[in-house]
Amino acid sequence: MSIVLPRRILSAAPGWSRAVDVVVVGSGVAGLTTALHARALGHRVLIVTKAQVDEGSTRWAQGGIAAALADDDSPADHELDTLVAGAGLCDPAAVHALAVEGPDAVRRLIALGARFDTDATGGIALTREGGHLRDRIAHAGGDATGAEISRALVAAVAGHAGIELVENALALDLLTDDRGATQGLTLHVMGEGQRGGVGAVLAPVVVLATGGLGQVFNASTNPAVATGDGVALALRAGAAVADLEFVQFHPTVLWLGGSARGQQPLVSEAVRGEGAVLRDDDGVRFMVGQHELADLAPRDVVAKAIMRRMRETGSRHVWLDASGFGLARWESRFPTILASLRAHGIDPVHDLIPVAPAQHYASGGVRTDAYGRSSVRGLYAVGECACTGVHGANRLASNSLLEGLVFAARIGDALAEGLPERRDPVEPSAAPALIDPASRLSLQAAMTEGVGVLRSRDSMSATLGVLDAVSATASTDPHTEAWEATNLAAVATVLAANAKMRKETRGSHWREDYASTDDAHWRVRLRSHLDDDGVLVTVREPVPAHDYVHDLEGR
Repeated sequence: MSIVLPRRILSAAPGWSRAVDVVVVGSGVAGLTTALHARALGHRVLIVTKAQVDEGSTRWAQGGIAAALADDDSPADHELDTLVAGAGLCDPAAVHALAVEGPDAVRRLIALGARFDTDATGGIALTREGGHLRDRIAHAGGDATGAEISRALVAAVAGHAGIELVENALALDLLTDDRGATQGLTLHVMGEGQRGGVGAVLAPVVVLATGGLGQVFNASTNPAVATGDGVALALRAGAAVADLEFVQFHPTVLWLGGSARGQQPLVSEAVRGEGAVLRDDDGVRFMVGQHELADLAPRDVVAKAIMRRMRETGSRHVWLDASGFGLARWESRFPTILASLRAHGIDPVHDLIPVAPAQHYASGGVRTDAYGRSSVRGLYAVGECACTGVHGANRLASNSLLEGLVFAARIGDALAEGLPERRDPVEPSAAPALIDPASRLSLQAAMTEGVGVLRSRDSMSATLGVLDAVSATASTDPHTEAWEATNLAAVATVLAANAKMRKETRGSHWREDYASTDDAHWRVRLRSHLDDDGVLVTVREPVPAHDYVHDLEGR
């Protein structure tokens, strides 16, 4: 049976309009950096952000940003570690760009005012996270790297008169001309002190930097605003998306009980990078022997090992043991995590920390080329909502902030060649459709149960059945909750359908009914789009050949 999704969610005509050169949707590291590059070219830039400017995923990044900054490191080493983590599905050209251009991107960030922690010599202090064979993770404020990067970029953007910011605005549908090229978007603005209601921003370039899709699941480290809006908007516009089935579940999320919902506290991988270890209920270090890096194995390896041990023991979580740190190291290196744990009644100086995997990062998104261009002319994507091919089947820790910096600069390079032609948008032919927001809880529960860390044909079939029922619900009241529910349903449906289609285990996609970890038949990217009637079309996109070293039991 064909899957059909809405091609439009806005029912009323926009009540106002304005024109700029470039619209950036999202205000995390990827969106703000893109806006700065576009403004440096002299373009009029409008940043649209769903909540306040600093409420996206960037500020929550604890571990740091990966780049080959040390004397004993190199872009080639970083490149290899990224390819290994990506389990054969990385785009080698994109990974090469990330690793080679990464150090200068970090230096540009420092020049903008970002302050990273330093070592005894005054150089940037570097640590290690899972999957990295070198110390290359730069951090700020101990475990507040994202907050510091967000602070620096917000300040830099505020200093440009040619960049306008609209907060509390939800992007709705892409506007296109009679040739299908981008000519702006519609959005709904809430709040006082700015033009409100549904309006249209006319621009020949729209850059999606909307972050993740974590609210597709019951529990996630993502903030509440992460409802997959950019990916859903791109789908409705006919743009291709890819790799949505590769959802990274962070191994060490604070376990708050089986009824916990929404954003959950993260215990950074950097805590294990500093020496913390995982134990089961009997105190056994179960990662020893699972991988040569043990507790610092790539995230998919650690998450799967935790789930296996939980299944074997009947426990609902495992334990993270950082009791050897001492108070001084907790206070200097991980003050934010320490405060979070204490707020939940846990003293990690003396107590073991209950942790379990929870949704953390989407490796897939809007399919782009090496310069952020989507399959729709004038529509770009960057950051977590994009699929550049950097992450493949599993993101290497702390590559996400770097990806935002590097590919934002590359979008700047593309815009330097000139903007597309500005033309009048045409009235969309598709009928609007909205889903009842009351169905959101059943959607999240079905996705968590059937398309979470453990997946099988039967579990995903059951989930698709629930999603079909969800999509059959209707809302006639256009408002934020209904628009978000419709976005979540679209993203969840494509994610579940492609996960069911991929009949193998690879990276962060773990199927209990297919144990293979490197099936050459599946060395492809599943690329999906909606046709003119809203029917989901998925094709197999070959992944460029590259040397690939990956073994779930060790390199």
